[in-house]
Order: sequence, then structure tokens, then C-alpha cells
Amino acid sequence: MDKLLEVIGKPYDSDWPAEAESALSSLFGGNGGRYPASATQQVTRRAPQGDLGAPYAALLNASNPGSGTYGGMSWVLFPAVEGPALISLVVGTHGLSPDEQILGRPGHARRARAIASWLNRRHGRQIAWAKHEPTRLDVRVPDSIRGGLEQYSNALQKYGDVIYLLVDPTGLEREELRTISEVTLDFFFKERGIQPLTAARKRSDAFEAEYLAELMPTVTKEEVTGHLQANRFVILQGPPGTGKTRMAGELLREHYGGNGTSIQFHPSQTYESFVGGLAPTTTSTDLGMRFEPQKGALMRAAEAALNTGQDYLLHIDEINRADLATVLGEAIYLLEPSEPERSIELAHEFGEPFGSRLFLPPNLHILGTMNSADRSIAILDIAVRRRFAFLKLWPQQAVVEEHGTPETVDAFARLFNIFVDHASEDAFELLPGHSYFLGDEARNAQLQTKLVPLLDEYLQQGYVSGFSEDIRGYLQWVSARQ
Repeated sequence: MDKLLEVIGKPYDSDWPAEAESALSSLFGGNGGRYPASATQQVTRRAPQGDLGAPYAALLNASNPGSGTYGGMSWVLFPAVEGPALISLVVGTHGLSPDEQILGRPGHARRARAIASWLNRRHGRQIAWAKHEPTRLDVRVPDSIRGGLEQYSNALQKYGDVIYLLVDPTGLEREELRTISEVTLDFFFKERGIQPLTAARKRSDAFEAEYLAELMPTVTKEEVTGHLQANRFVILQGPPGTGKTRMAGELLREHYGGNGTSIQFHPSQTYESFVGGLAPTTTSTDLGMRFEPQKGALMRAAEAALNTGQDYLLHIDEINRADLATVLGEAIYLLEPSEPERSIELAHEFGEPFGSRLFLPPNLHILGTMNSADRSIAILDIAVRRRFAFLKLWPQQAVVEEHGTPETVDAFARLFNIFVDHASEDAFELLPGHSYFLGDEARNAQLQTKLVPLLDEYLQQGYVSGFSEDIRGYLQWVSARQ
């Protein structure tokens, strides 16, 4: 890697192509290399000499010709006249072939985006950009990114439509350039089934775990509380088994001191039961009943918040199982965190403290929990979404590693990789949560009794149709281990 780092940090001159080709060659073989010598059967090097207008040095699919345009996935350096070389992943200008299967796999784009996100978070500023779909050769590097990369303008002008991951090395220390080079190179090679040599494997795997964590960021109770304090109205969403309801209960007990209540929505939820309306009551008259105004869950929570004077939490479990726009009615007007003085006129007189005019006190917080795997329910409309802060609670491998068994850790990792590599954007949000992989049963039978039925349901409903055979293969693997 040292020779490569020298090339990356060196401004372009007439010697740069030959030095770059030598540096790329040094990556292979056990005598100081990072990848096995056998990898050269799949990957070749290219660093053209002469005035190209946009010089480069690249690793690409070995089936390409020795010169001229090439196709498929490549790892490319674009040098600058002054400053270090731009590090990038590129689709050859000849097209996706022979790597169309790699480039078209959802996981390839997903991992590239995770690397960019990880690098940006690591540096506290944007140094990396990734295209949402590498196969979209009609989409160029956006102007907002190109504007800060003037020293690479020739390369971006010529190859801006085929670059799908780039990292700006300007101002970075040598060791950070080493990390970026290792991570992007390892990604390039692992996508071809080539692992780094044993000496580099531990560091490579550690970096991969770090950037993949960007796909499923952790949301802590403290972060949820912070959003509730700032926005008052929050929805916590995620696939089944991620602990959404459990977290809500812990927040109610620990951060609100039990000052609140939990309710659960269902498809037959009504405006009258949530906000308020007429409801039958028994009487001593001949008719035996009459209709009187009755406060709903929202009005009762608002009253309790007024009475306590402390922060009060209304937790609505399965909030998207009801038609929320209908259930809220005109009360949706009240869900405006920056304007707590808003109020609405009610159709009936409800007595103290609201009478016929409802408002939500500023110390009333609403936390909804929502299962992203439930596709049989109404999607929240834009008016509702605008009024809530949405947080995603993802499955966490660290939780499985801490509380699971070696068998369940392995089971989670296998399923995670299937979803990362093959799931569409919608299907990725269905990755079963960590709770399915916890427990201390000797053979972890909960995988059979809890996880398998869920995955069977995904198959029956067509939620994982794009990679159903991978899921079926996983189910067979689980069955074989019982």
C-alpha cells in the first residue's frame, strides 16, 4: 500500500502513469501485497501513457482488451496537476458488461452508499459521494459535488456519467488516505469474491462492519427523548422485532417517570374514540340509554398533561394500523410543535378543562410506534408525515452478539447479508429485528417458532419476491440446524 499511497499523494507528471502501474502491481502476492497473486486472473491494471486530457490509473475486469474503451466495474485514480489523486469507482465507458451482475445487484449500490456515508461521518464533512444506482449511466456527478472538485474538472467532464463513488483526498493525512484506499479496494475485490490476504483480513473486516453499520444506524432512547423534547410528536418505525414497543415502554417509565399512557390503534379506530364524540350511557329512564359527549384518548391525555404540569407521554402503538387522517380529523391542526397555542372548535361540550375548544398543552408529547413490515394498512399521508418527526429503529447486530448465542449470531449475519445484497429499498426495511435471534435455548428453537413463520409470511405475501430463492435457501439452512 505504501507505493500506492505515494502515487495517490503525488501531483500528475510524465512519470505518474508508470509509477501508478507499478504501485497497482505491488498490491498482489504474498511479498508485501494485500491480495493473492491469483487475483490477477480476474483483475488487470491500466495506466495509459500520453496526453489523454483526463489521465487515470485503474484496476478493471481482466476480460477487457489491453487498450481502448473498457466495460464493467473498475477502481480508478484520477490525478490532479496540483494535489492528490481522486479515488473512485467507475463503470467503464463501454458499459456494464462483463460486471453487469455485480453492478446491478442492490447490495452493490447499497454498500457503496454506506462507504460514502461512513467516510463523511468519520470526517464531519462531505469528502465522498455515491450514486444511488451505479447502473444509471445517464446520471452524472451532480453540480453540487463537482463545484468543490475543480482540480478534477477534466476527469469529471469526461467520466462524470460513469463515476458512481468518489472520494476527495484533498487535505487528508496519509493514514486516512490508507484507510480510504483499503476500504474502497477491499470493496472492489470482495465484490469479485476476492478476500484480502490473512494479514489484512482483520482490519478489512473491522472497517466493513463499521461502514455497514451506516445502513442500520442505532437510535438510542436519549435521541428519541431529545426529538420528543424538540418536536413533541415523533413516530418510531422499523421492522418487527427491533424493540419499538419495548423502547416506548422504557421511555415512559424512565424518562417520564410513568407520567403518561399507552394505547394501541387498530383498523376500526374512530375519531370519537381518539379525539372525542357522542357515546351511549345508561340511564334510569324508560329508554335505558342516551348519548353524551365522551372524551377520547387524545383529550384525556391533554387533560392529564394539564393537571400534572410535567411532561406527559401518549404512546400510540401500531399507529399506522388506523386511518390516521380520519381518526385525527380537524385535530391534525393541533400537531404543530412550534405553535402550541393552536386550538380547534369541537362539535360538543366536553366540560372542564376544554369545554368545546380543544388545545394540546406544550408538555404533551406523542410517540407513535409503527411496524414497517405491515403492508396491509393505510400509508400515512403527507399532511400527517409533515407533523411528526420520523425515526427508524433498525436491527442491531451488536445486540445479537451480546445477548445471543454463536448459532443465532451466525443466523443473523447470514440473513443480514442476504437482505443487504439482494433486497430492494422497500424490502430492505423488512429485515427481521434482533429480538428473533435472542435467547439461551441450546439449539435456539425460537428461530423455528418465530423467525421461520415470519419469513414464510414474507414469501406468501410477495414481500421478498426479488430474492425469494435466497430466503428459501436460508430457511432450509435454518431447518437443517435444528
